[in-house]
Amino acid sequence: MYASPDFERIMKTVNNEEPDRVPLCEVLVEYPIQSQFLGREVTDADLESQVEFWVKAGYDFIPLTAGMMKPGKVTQDSAISQVIREDVLADAVAADDDTAWNLEYTSFINDRRAFEEFPWETAGQVDISEFHAVKDMLPDGMKVIVVSGKIFTLSWMLMGFENFAVSLLTDEQFLTDVMDKITEIQMDILGQVLQLPHVGAVWAVDDLACSSGTIIAPQALRDHVFPRYKEMAAKCHKEGRPFFLHSDGNLLPIMEDLIELGLDALHPIDPTAMDIAQVKQMYGERLCLIGNVSTELLRSGTPSEVASVVKELLCVAAPGGGYCLGSGNSVPEWAQFENYQAMLDTAWEYGTYPINAV
Repeated sequence: MYASPDFERIMKTVNNEEPDRVPLCEVLVEYPIQSQFLGREVTDADLESQVEFWVKAGYDFIPLTAGMMKPGKVTQDSAISQVIREDVLADAVAADDDTAWNLEYTSFINDRRAFEEFPWETAGQVDISEFHAVKDMLPDGMKVIVVSGKIFTLSWMLMGFENFAVSLLTDEQFLTDVMDKITEIQMDILGQVLQLPHVGAVWAVDDLACSSGTIIAPQALRDHVFPRYKEMAAKCHKEGRPFFLHSDGNLLPIMEDLIELGLDALHPIDPTAMDIAQVKQMYGERLCLIGNVSTELLRSGTPSEVASVVKELLCVAAPGGGYCLGSGNSVPEWAQFENYQAMLDTAWEYGTYPINAV
């Protein structure tokens, strides 16, 4: 085990203070990587082993999803995909016809009638039993971070992106109604888990940008997306929890908007689209930064290359607090385990304050 969990590390870092060491932070580490770390299989159903992994790997929290879509599992193993397969399609398609229910291939709310007939009540029945089950598994100092959100992504996936984009121009009320319903469900789920004392923070996962800029116009995000996340941030802050956001891509055109809506920490400062040194210089006093270790480096680099990048990140982003070390997206199953291990080892060796990673 690298270090005993202490969620105060996260809280101090978010508040731009220096704790004892730079916290490690990931929204997702795929189970094959967790399995290699522990030397035995870890599965979605094995919550005790998941907790053991996050503790022994040096994290101060375990991320658990409380929403309609899971990070890394956009169309599979999520509440909304179950609803589509079991309630929308029922017996209309073959069980093995992935394209029929998969949101990457098919949209389901194409018009007002489909919106009215969609089983929203069923879609809102998200199982949060693991949030209760995990309480007695957590060691002292460790908390849960709630992974929530995908308000924007889930809206355009359910509508189909073309239909979503056209509705922005021709029928904003239809688009608003869909987004309102999704927001209502996500906020209701969030309200339930925020009542649990072992929940330490909320992390919304919703890609708003690609490498060239935002997916839809910044003004459209201001009109339709940011007010919903501002409401979510306010709910978190009212309950004394910080609010994090994950989005890939180049977020520079909307950084002021993200800060304005009440964001406390931003992940992953996508290394393919943003320069973390620039972001730290421009926004580091107002926003905690998380991540930036390239997933491509974790896949195809060497342990020594990973160690070099981690040391540079510690020097650039960690002094003064406001930085948590992690990947530039998540730790996928196709990452080389030795590279992931090198990221942890280097953070452990050089991540103690005051930073001296040269």
